Amino acid sequence: MSPDLLITAVLVGVAAIGIAHVIAWWWLERRNGAPPEGRKPRPWDYVIGFVANFLDTLGVGSFATTTAAYRLKGLVPDEQIPGTLNVGHAMPTVAQALIFIAAVAIDPRTLIGMILAAVAGAVVGARIVTGLPRRAVQLGMGAALLVAAGLFLLTIFGLVPGGGDAIALEGSLFWIGLAANFALGALMTLGIGLYGPCLILVSLLGMSPIAAFPIMMGSCAFLMPAGSLQFVARQRYSARAAVGLAIGGIPAVLLAAYVVKSLPLNWLRWLVVIVVVYTAFGLLRSAAAERGTR
Repeated sequence: MSPDLLITAVLVGVAAIGIAHVIAWWWLERRNGAPPEGRKPRPWDYVIGFVANFLDTLGVGSFATTTAAYRLKGLVPDEQIPGTLNVGHAMPTVAQALIFIAAVAIDPRTLIGMILAAVAGAVVGARIVTGLPRRAVQLGMGAALLVAAGLFLLTIFGLVPGGGDAIALEGSLFWIGLAANFALGALMTLGIGLYGPCLILVSLLGMSPIAAFPIMMGSCAFLMPAGSLQFVARQRYSARAAVGLAIGGIPAVLLAAYVVKSLPLNWLRWLVVIVVVYTAFGLLRSAAAERGTR
C-alpha cells in the first residue's frame, strides 16, 4: 500500500474511532443511568474545555491545565479527574489528529507503530487506574503534575532536545520509540499528558519536532477513546464536566489550528508552571491528610 493510502487509512481510522467513541459513550451512559449531579455541563465546564483545548492545539497541553482548573474551582472530585480528562478531551483530540495528520509529512509506518503502542499502553493503564482508591489517585496525579511542570520548564529554558529533520524511525530507534510510547500511553491514563513527553521523545530519537504533532495527536486520538470507555463503564468520571470539555473544546481546536496558528507562549507556560505546581502540592497535601485520618 502506498504511503498516501496508509495516511488516508489512518485518517479514516481516526474519524471512525471518534464516531464509535461517541456512540459507545452514549450507550454506556444510558446503561449506567443518570448520575446524581446530572449530565448538563455548567458554564465553567465549557470555558475550561475551550481554553484547555485551544492551548492544547498550540502545544501547551490540556491535562495539566484542566486538572489545575478543577482543583482551583473544586468542580470534580480528585478520584474522578483522570477519567474526566480522558473522556472529555477525547473528541477535541480527534479533531486535532485529523488536522495535523493531514497537514504534516511523516512516515506512515512510524506513525502507525507509535499510535498502536500508545493505545496498548492506555488500555493496560486504564485497567489499573480505574481500580485505584482516592488517595492513590491523589498521589499519582500530584507526582504527574510535578513531572508536567518539569517538562514545561525544560521547554521554557530551551533544554528540550532540538531534534533532527527525520520523518521516520528506523532500526533499533523504531523499537525504542514503540516501547517509550507504550509507557507514555499507560501514564496518560493517570493524568500525565502525552504531548510534552512525546515531543521530547521524538526529538531525542532524531526526528523533526514538527513530526511529533501527528504522532502525539494521532496517538491520543486512538488511545483516549480506547482507554476512556473503561472510566465511563465504571463511572469513575464526571459526566457533565466531560461533556463540557468535549463541546467547548472542538471549536477551540478549529480556532487555534486555522485562525490563530501560533502565539508567544512562554509567558503562558510560566503561568501554567506556577498553577500546576500549586495544584500538585495541593493534591499531595490532600493525600497526606487522608492518610492521617486512617
